[in-house]
Amino acid sequence: MQDLTPPHLGAQALRELAERFGERFTTSPAVRERHGQDESWHAPAPPDAVVYPQTHDEVVAIVRICAAQRMPIIAYGVGTSLEGHIAALHGGVCIDMSRMNRVLAVHAEDMDARVEAGVTRKQLNAHLKDTGLFFPVDPGADATIGGMAATRASGTTAVRYGTMRENVLGLTVVLADGRTIHTGGRARKSATGYDLTRLFVGSEGTLGVITEVAVRLHGVPQAVSAAVCAFPSLRAAVDTVITTIQSGIPVARIELLDEVQVRGVNNYSKTDYAEAPTLFFEFHGTAAGVAEQARLVGELARDEGGADFRWATLPEERSRLWQARHDAYYGGLSLRPGARGYVTDVCVPISRLAECVVATKRDIEQSGLIAPIVGHVGDGNFHLVILVDPSDHGEVARAAALNDQVVRRALAMGGSCSGEHGVGYGKLEFLEPEHGEALALMRTLKAALDPLNLMNPGKLVLAEAPR
Repeated sequence: MQDLTPPHLGAQALRELAERFGERFTTSPAVRERHGQDESWHAPAPPDAVVYPQTHDEVVAIVRICAAQRMPIIAYGVGTSLEGHIAALHGGVCIDMSRMNRVLAVHAEDMDARVEAGVTRKQLNAHLKDTGLFFPVDPGADATIGGMAATRASGTTAVRYGTMRENVLGLTVVLADGRTIHTGGRARKSATGYDLTRLFVGSEGTLGVITEVAVRLHGVPQAVSAAVCAFPSLRAAVDTVITTIQSGIPVARIELLDEVQVRGVNNYSKTDYAEAPTLFFEFHGTAAGVAEQARLVGELARDEGGADFRWATLPEERSRLWQARHDAYYGGLSLRPGARGYVTDVCVPISRLAECVVATKRDIEQSGLIAPIVGHVGDGNFHLVILVDPSDHGEVARAAALNDQVVRRALAMGGSCSGEHGVGYGKLEFLEPEHGEALALMRTLKAALDPLNLMNPGKLVLAEAPR
């Protein structure tokens, strides 16, 4: 899409930013291209410039310059999103937060920390190494904490520790006019005012730029064990998940890979798992508690025909197992070299999970496409990586039709069009079917906080173009 900012205003904003930030401002085509492309199949939409702030006050200055000249603003973490969140659909300035990467405070006694938005989850956990605490939200990619808050990320551990919604205690945000607000606090509960923290968690940069995040920490478990178990059918694997959750067994992770995805994992990660529907488990707790959880889940799995568990108890074995799971996206791509991943996800009530996954598998077979299934099924969330040639418009259309089938079935089951990928501009069409009249209220909030529609325009609520 074209840049709708008046040329003289956009040029003035770029001149002011270049003068202020020097070498931390660039219009290099290669840098701009990289900052307009996420991990999805969506075509790149580069910004007009990229700037690298080092402090909160510098973000304020950038936003004020852009607001005065009506220049769109796109916040950027590391670019691992999957629905076109960072595409500069109307041009503008990309604020790369990677140099705001300080851990500002750790309050071990209160089990919380405050970090700048550019801190990554692995960086935070490395900083916490000697405290007996860790930050559990694990989307797979080493995403920034600010980006994870902006997209309401979750991941493999959500079934036990929750998503970013549950683990963000407060935020520092620069609004569209350059004002700064602080939301939330370190107290574990408050009954005062609107919950602005939850408003900005998941707002995808459309309401403001997050510069600092206060997060909840958790104790490192005394004992951890992980296992892999193959099943005779997809339904048997999913039924094991449902029974496990309904039995109240506190698994830390429970992940599903169909046989196609397992083939991709073996191909990419050089593993040798049986090419069958497979569950990856992890158990946290005391040594006795972990053993009991594993025993109970083992009995449930055997009832559904699950093969013998392959255990990983040493840290390096567990890391290798979960790295293979985290590489599932690239494993899927390895099944068709040169293809891009048309990635989608849905989330349904746990009672409808087996029905939804089995029906989705049937849809994939009928489409004639290669589309591995992988999911954080402990909370009813699963993903497809539909392998497409982006230059083949017919194939992309079939992938879009498959995505539409899967999403609309999930919505009909009382689910969501995205459990964790977010909306970006890739899933805009499904917001009204999911939210109904509430979408109009979202647009009202967007207009109130960003009347010029400068904050990541064209995403999430589809307001008008910048004006």
